[in-house]
Amino acid sequence: MVQAVTVGLDIAKNVFHAYGVNAQGEKVFSRKLRRAQVEMFFSKLGPCLIGIEACATAHHWARTFAAMGHEVRLMPPAYVKPYVKTQKNDEADAEAICEAVTRPNMRFADIKTVDQQSVLVLHRTRTMLIKHRTRMGNTIRAHLAEFGITEAIGREGLARLVDLIVDGEDARITSITRRAMMCLVEQYRLLQEQILDLDRQVMACHRSSEASKRLATIPGVGQLAASALVASIGDASSFKNGRSFAAFIGLVPRQSSSGGKERLGKISKRGDHYLRWLLVVGSLAVIRYAQRHGTKRPWLIKLLQRRTTKIAAVAMANKIARIAWVLMTRGGVYQEPAAQAA
Repeated sequence: MVQAVTVGLDIAKNVFHAYGVNAQGEKVFSRKLRRAQVEMFFSKLGPCLIGIEACATAHHWARTFAAMGHEVRLMPPAYVKPYVKTQKNDEADAEAICEAVTRPNMRFADIKTVDQQSVLVLHRTRTMLIKHRTRMGNTIRAHLAEFGITEAIGREGLARLVDLIVDGEDARITSITRRAMMCLVEQYRLLQEQILDLDRQVMACHRSSEASKRLATIPGVGQLAASALVASIGDASSFKNGRSFAAFIGLVPRQSSSGGKERLGKISKRGDHYLRWLLVVGSLAVIRYAQRHGTKRPWLIKLLQRRTTKIAAVAMANKIARIAWVLMTRGGVYQEPAAQAA
């Protein structure tokens, strides 16, 4: 078989498809592979360029092929779609990937390490458990409201409801209801313990990372956001500048320009929504502090006079993202500007 210089691999759960071309761009092979055959097939190939869509399990396969001596590049699926020449099938997708990976203006995603993905598992699991805890708390409130028992919003109000169920002294809660509600209470408390345990693990990862500790010096960036930035981005030098980094997170205006007229709208919301959420929440904390201490960040106070709090929070998050890019690429820690420090 003639040696392929470029291979497009369409990955899936069990059935893969590899499409290879030579230096002249001519088709060399088109093979359907079962999952167990993939590593053996690529181990027999000489070093080549392998293109993969950046989707589920892509980072695992990228690390596996890179260890074999191949050059691997990951591409967003949306950027590969325009290269599909016919109707969608595995071979057409693999051919499109093979074509797209050679384009000089194609954008690629960095390959995450095992450590990066391990930290991201902590963050994703924590987020999922928080959603379950919120759902469980709302269920407890809804059931008790049917018996005329309500409390103030927030954790303290929910804690009083939980104590009411555990005590079993309120006559409005029947024995049947209490037995059923105790299942919800036990689940809620278990989720609380699991979330606290994950928080401790995230904190340990943050303290073991020098880059994460430096990012935490930025106002509005806590240990959670700092560790998530390091785990999600890795090499920030792959971004041209701070604006490109903010655009990746989805914190820049969406453009709809034509005929030389620039039209900027709301934020694009592209990229990682989890990072965007963390930075916006951190920005709200910065805004609350600035409102209490007017001498800090006067530009933010002036912006709040013209725009709503949420718009100001997005603007602040954009600024934080650009500062984070500088620290990740050039090192050092955040230092307050002289005017603000005074």
